Amino acid sequence: MAELADLSAVDLVAAYRAGETSPVEVLDAVLERVDACEPKLCATYALDPESARTAALAAQQRWRSGAPAGPVDGVPVTVKENIATKGTPVPQGTAATELVPAREDAPAAARLRESGAVIFAKTTMPDYGMLSSGASSFHRLARNPWNLGRTPGGSSAGAGAAAAAGYGPLHLGTDIGGSIRLPAGWCGVVGLKPTFGRIPVHPPYPGRVVGPMTRTVADTALLASVLAAPDARDHTALPPADIDWTGLDGEVRGLRIALLLDHRVGLPVEPEVTAAVAGAAQLLESAGASVEPIDPFLSREMLDGMDLFWRFRSWTDISALPAERRAAVLPGIAQWAGSARGATAAQVFHGFSQMDAISAAANRVVRDFDYVLSPVAPIPAFPAEQAYPTGDPLRGMEHIAFTLPYNMSGQPAVSVNCGWTSDGLPIGLQIAGRRFDDVGVLRLASAYEQLRPPQRPWPRL
Repeated sequence: MAELADLSAVDLVAAYRAGETSPVEVLDAVLERVDACEPKLCATYALDPESARTAALAAQQRWRSGAPAGPVDGVPVTVKENIATKGTPVPQGTAATELVPAREDAPAAARLRESGAVIFAKTTMPDYGMLSSGASSFHRLARNPWNLGRTPGGSSAGAGAAAAAGYGPLHLGTDIGGSIRLPAGWCGVVGLKPTFGRIPVHPPYPGRVVGPMTRTVADTALLASVLAAPDARDHTALPPADIDWTGLDGEVRGLRIALLLDHRVGLPVEPEVTAAVAGAAQLLESAGASVEPIDPFLSREMLDGMDLFWRFRSWTDISALPAERRAAVLPGIAQWAGSARGATAAQVFHGFSQMDAISAAANRVVRDFDYVLSPVAPIPAFPAEQAYPTGDPLRGMEHIAFTLPYNMSGQPAVSVNCGWTSDGLPIGLQIAGRRFDDVGVLRLASAYEQLRPPQRPWPRL
């Protein structure tokens, strides 16, 4: 029974169609996996097995009637805590939030329900989503299933851990500077930051996206096909488009690929990371792609400017809270945000202007190339109890030089596992493309998935 929890969404849908298993059986297997792992992993919030069983029974009846509601009918899915689901409070990872039940589903959650997906839990995140770890003043500390002493990453911390541990095949995260791709890379799963506006978000914010986290590229594409439906609440969303998300077969030969191994900003890239990403590039080159190293395009000024702008934005929000709620914010986040209280208007505006500077620089690269390969992060997963990879709240952005640019530029970027450290931790490869070429990015990731060596067995806790 427990093996059903490890089946991909693509395989589950095929099995439902053939009558080989049912949504109820699969949900029971997933909940059994959660029961076994969750005391150690701490990936879930608002686990709701009873509502999930009701949804699974309804999906089971639809399949037996030959009338599934959509492409993921009956497939178990988790939703990151900050994506609203009706009736569940949205604490945003912090004890400073008043726990008020959400009045309606956010766009992504609404699309999942319309397609018949079985939402059985939310997943944990750090305070305000401003950490690349599972540290939170509200949730228990999420851990990495490959090594419980390491972080799963963040801010989609619980989603990354749940995907790697086999809490079903589909998981939903958010990303404004790497919050899908970093935990995907550190947990060895696939994580897509779609083109900005491709998947509607409410409330929208510059650079912020919702995207899939799964074990396979095919499942990521399947989930994206459901999420990309229009929603009038997002005024920044792209016009509806007829996209064949399942068309992942493609030719590597003839592609022009840029290879960026070091931005030379922030933390130095560890040798094992460099070697794994370079090895992935060699595989694609052996398949007929043209791979060319490029110089860094992110500067210290760009990274520091975004850091200051986000500090000031966070300080504005936190300082408006009543004193007792403000005191509940994770201390490192409060220190980081409070450091911007004396920033001048000119400094904050200059920081904001770096969004456009980064966007122009990142988009300039793909004038001459089809795709850009790089590490997801310069380092593997760091200790779980450490909120920041540097250990210093005032140097909290030193690890996002590879991921941040594509939030600001609006380009799609996906993380896919490309190797392992000597102590068995996953290493993420990032593939970025031109704006609107989400399927092309997934197509190249799928090709690499087939070229890479066999993967290690998924972790068992």
